Amino acid sequence: MAALAATGLSVGWIWSKADAVAPVALPSGGAKPIETVSPSVKPSSTPTPFGKVLGTVMVASNNDTMPIMSSAWGNNDERSGLWGGAAIWLTVHNNYDGKGASWGNYTAFGQLPPDIPYKNTAAGLKEAAVQIGTRAIVNLYDKDAKLLPGTTHKEITVNGHPGHEIVAKVVVKIPKLTETYSTVMIAVVDRGDGTADVSVADIAGSTPAWQNVWRYKVSQIAINK
Repeated sequence: MAALAATGLSVGWIWSKADAVAPVALPSGGAKPIETVSPSVKPSSTPTPFGKVLGTVMVASNNDTMPIMSSAWGNNDERSGLWGGAAIWLTVHNNYDGKGASWGNYTAFGQLPPDIPYKNTAAGLKEAAVQIGTRAIVNLYDKDAKLLPGTTHKEITVNGHPGHEIVAKVVVKIPKLTETYSTVMIAVVDRGDGTADVSVADIAGSTPAWQNVWRYKVSQIAINK
């Protein structure tokens, strides 16, 4: 992808570099002394949780669910930066360059990463949406991705839970690809316990009908209590 100039969303997060340590079970008592472990051995970090696609729903690691877009969409790696998330994919342009490259639509569902500050207020939801939206665009495109004018913000409600939606258009300039932009959509939904769920959609500009499908699926997010 050609180098692009950043505009619109601001990159304002700080990556957490703190290592989490997995709990270690204590040995039972016995006659043999406990052996000393070499201090040069580093404890392994706690693995990042992940979600999964089960049948017709994406299941986050906290067991919250969001329906998949349709049966035409298949399981995919979660690469937008969500915490404990799952993702699906629909190919729109197969082998567009004659060398096997494909271009398509992507949707993910998971949790707001714990390193993004969050407050369950209207302002807090908006700021969280900006932060995770920026991260998603950088992960899916490039840190220099250019946005077209017209990014929108909207307060939403999902089954009584307040949320915030952002819609932005990312410029696409790839040889032999007919798409000129993609629409990235972010929804952050408060869970009521100090945390939030997130859905990200990356929809090719030539397939705008999927935008309202995504909004409908977001309205069906089920929060596990």
